[in-house]
Amino acid sequence: MIFDFKYIMYTRQVIEHFRKPSNMGKMSDPDGVGEVGNPICGDLMKIYLAVGKNKKGQEIIKDIKFETLGCVAAIATSSMITELAKGQTLEEALKIKFSDVEKSLGSLPPVKKHCADLAVRALRVAIENYRRKK
Repeated sequence: MIFDFKYIMYTRQVIEHFRKPSNMGKMSDPDGVGEVGNPICGDLMKIYLAVGKNKKGQEIIKDIKFETLGCVAAIATSSMITELAKGQTLEEALKIKFSDVEKSLGSLPPVKKHCADLAVRALRVAIENYRRKK
């Protein structure tokens, strides 16, 4: 089922992530932070990472949180990127594409696809920030 939200059609998954976002909130003492914005639409996303190691000694995203100021799609894509990245190695997380985020949400209206790209960029900036601090 598709919902009409302010004349933009959203999937059930998008609405669910907007209404009950996963991993939303600020992280105290994060290992990495990525902040990106889109001056055209006004969306602002901030991703926080806690990095740990798995049994193989690889660095993984142990915890991830987000703060987003933006539209329905911005909040939903921020929520989804955290779900996709949590538990992944840094290398796996860097391979997440905006199309992976969009597909996981069912789809996004063409005018809102940039939100998935923004979420991926925020994740990549957070990983880069962590690696620079090491």
